[in-house]
Amino acid sequence: QVQLVESGGDLVQPGGSLKLSCATSGFILDRYAIGWFRQAPGKEREGVSCISSNGVITNYADSVKGRFTISRDNVKNTVYLQMNSLKPEDAGVYYCAARYAVGSGYVCYTVPSYEYWGQGTQVTVSS
Repeated sequence: QVQLVESGGDLVQPGGSLKLSCATSGFILDRYAIGWFRQAPGKEREGVSCISSNGVITNYADSVKGRFTISRDNVKNTVYLQMNSLKPEDAGVYYCAARYAVGSGYVCYTVPSYEYWGQGTQVTVSS
């Protein structure tokens, strides 16, 4: 059974940091590209960051570049999102998603292209 379980969301003050984790099971992680997405109330789900199956290539939305870092540990079957200098506009439910990527030249995919999704973890940025 495929599972992606996000954790690490919390209430944090502006300027603070959080590290999200995406624990995976039921599939071979190193064959999958992983994306982090977020969704604020009333808004569409947007891509935040993505990482290639081997972790070599990463990509970030312009709004988080220089503040967020995506990484993965294929041995621990976990993907991380380190978020620093958080802003109120970073708030939302954060999701990780996996897409089979063997033979693919892409690192990031559109929302419908991801095969597996986690249930999300809430990030609130407020003073």
